[in-house]
Amino acid sequence: MKKVTVNASKKYDILIEKGLIEKVGEHIAQFDKVKRVCLVSDDKVFSLYGEKCKKSLEKQGFFVCTFVFENGEKSKNETVLFKLLNTLAENKITRTDMLIALGGGVVGDLCGFAAAIYLRGVKFVQIPTTLLAMVDSSVGGKTAIDIPAGKNLVGAFHQPSLVLCDWSALSTLDNDIFRDGCAEVIKYGVILDKAFFELLKTPITKDSQIIEDVIYRSVSIKRDVVEADEFDTGLRQLLNFGHTLGHAIEKLSNFELSHGVCVAKGSYLAAVLGKAMGHRDFVCEIKTVLEDYGFDLSCPFSAKDITSAALSDKKRTGDSITLVIPKEIGECVLEKMQVDRFVKIIEEIV
Repeated sequence: MKKVTVNASKKYDILIEKGLIEKVGEHIAQFDKVKRVCLVSDDKVFSLYGEKCKKSLEKQGFFVCTFVFENGEKSKNETVLFKLLNTLAENKITRTDMLIALGGGVVGDLCGFAAAIYLRGVKFVQIPTTLLAMVDSSVGGKTAIDIPAGKNLVGAFHQPSLVLCDWSALSTLDNDIFRDGCAEVIKYGVILDKAFFELLKTPITKDSQIIEDVIYRSVSIKRDVVEADEFDTGLRQLLNFGHTLGHAIEKLSNFELSHGVCVAKGSYLAAVLGKAMGHRDFVCEIKTVLEDYGFDLSCPFSAKDITSAALSDKKRTGDSITLVIPKEIGECVLEKMQVDRFVKIIEEIV
């Protein structure tokens, strides 16, 4: 087992080991005041791991209620959120009880946000089942839902009490879903770890011998960033590499394009943007790695649509927007620019 400890506003551990889902009850038992838990999942993940997880919890004497919703980003909305909140109330979940997010990023974001606002805050545990969730969304305490104006525009910072990364769950992922997580893994190399980026030039697979090490390194990088800037006012914004333009593309596709695919497209555009702004040219290097993982980097939308969507993103402040641009591989900078300049450059490169 590998362990990463996060020292944020709440201290918690991230455990990385094959077979953790079967032992979830034993790990939750360490929280002595918890009597009732709500297991939150989507229909696809629950069909694979839900009963196994529930059985482990019940074996330790927990009352377990479940909330299962339709798989996909389209479910990360206020309607599903309020159904979950009502389920918590109906099952008498108290402030000493716990929510458990079993699934990918959508499940973790929705469950975490419910935990943040129900009874003004209850504990929750993340059990990520996708590579993307393991290396990114389950760590750091960002929780949110989407609204028509954009992705993750309504949310809260709410750190989990524990994260259990059972990488055996990766074996059941579709290859496209696994690849989505690779976009986030590559991001860590670009922003903070050149040696890691070089390692990733040989594409990883679900059964790679180094998969546990890849998860551990990714989580460790994110841990370091979160500890330095928990509430996303400075250094943590580096984690947005590829995300400002990626989120815009994701929104324009009505979430038909997956998050990982959009992050890959956004990462490539960020490199092109950096070159256009006079930074060193890493376009070919970043493009090659992303394409070697099978990402299609073409952009199906116009510059006008992309800039309009991007300017509704959380990274905009007043008449400026902050973008993450590669200065070197392993070193990115936050580039704040006026909206009109941003629009002009995007029109030139898209």
